[in-house]
Amino acid sequence: MVRLEDIWLFTRVAALGSFSNAAREAGLLPGQVSAAIARLEQRLDTRLFARSTRNLRLTAEGEKYLPFASEMLSVMQAGQQSLKKGTDELQGTLRIALPSDCGRNLLLPWISDFCQQHQGLTLQLSVSDQVSDVFRDPIDVAIRYGVPDNRSYVARVLADRNRRVLAASPEYLKKHGYPQSLDDLLHHQCLVYSLNGHVYDKWQFPHQHQLRQLSLTSRWQCDDADIVRRWAVDGRGIVYKSWLDLSSDVQSGRLEIVLPEITGEAAPLYLICPHRQQLSPAVRLLYRGLSDHLQKIIHQLPAVE
Repeated sequence: MVRLEDIWLFTRVAALGSFSNAAREAGLLPGQVSAAIARLEQRLDTRLFARSTRNLRLTAEGEKYLPFASEMLSVMQAGQQSLKKGTDELQGTLRIALPSDCGRNLLLPWISDFCQQHQGLTLQLSVSDQVSDVFRDPIDVAIRYGVPDNRSYVARVLADRNRRVLAASPEYLKKHGYPQSLDDLLHHQCLVYSLNGHVYDKWQFPHQHQLRQLSLTSRWQCDDADIVRRWAVDGRGIVYKSWLDLSSDVQSGRLEIVLPEITGEAAPLYLICPHRQQLSPAVRLLYRGLSDHLQKIIHQLPAVE
């Protein structure tokens, strides 16, 4: 019989990358964690980790088993919570990974209110532009722009008609003038985003069933999308970002849409969870409420002139 504790330790070693880190988190000795993994491997008759003096990584079999192990733990937790109180009250821990800019300025207030309304929930947030691995990171759902590359994830669209827009502060436009065409952007200060060493300095715009691409040279680059937006509000230059990221600034007058006749690139927002993992009542309710909230903001997106 496989022990549930061994399965839990397996998922934590996979998430934290070492026996020592998992042992420290669980309040155990590294030898106890190692013994638990060895016991699980013996029960499954397969090697879950490839070990060396410098590295610990999942084997192909370990990668395959991990989502099922996570699902077993989630189902067990859901069963325990259902016995504590009536099923009408949401219970348990809800772990959500949010993108930096949209997460802090748009999603955070709504999610905080959601948790306040459901006192049985414990909220754990991770805010980062890094692409979270929902199997390895200790989260239940991630909210990210774009369709996930990993087809083993379950992705539910939150805002499919969201797109990117060009925007700048009134102060910047008063000082430097309004661009009259996409080519004029090459003569303006453009603020660009970077991630994992890749600079997103090639802005794309759909045009007649093709993509028009501008290659920019920028002095302002950052791997935090929230800072890129703040630069624009401060009058540092022109930004090309998701409408969901900029909607509040545009409506308040801190930013103005630039070249409103240009259709921006699509930027759908998704709620992502592990493959085959049963969606908890909390996640389902979160999805429905957040989707309705975001659709109202998408309706405020200015029509292309």
